[in-house]
Amino acid sequence: MSDLSFEQAMQQLEKIVVQLEQGELPLEQALEQFEQAVKLSRLSQQKLQQAEQKVSRLLQQQGQENLTPFQPSAEDEA
Repeated sequence: MSDLSFEQAMQQLEKIVVQLEQGELPLEQALEQFEQAVKLSRLSQQKLQQAEQKVSRLLQQQGQENLTPFQPSAEDEA
């Protein structure tokens, strides 16, 4: 699974969410899908962190400012 790209992991995660939201899976299969979703979520988070670290290093090498955490505005949350 670790060889998936961020985009592939997100696509698989979205498919699982749709299946789980439909509520038509047997309990055992739903639990397996949920477990897969957790793994995909962790993988996606790791890939995002790696990308952030890379961007941060590149900015530091160029003598630019550090990255600041994203703070969504009220408009973004609506």
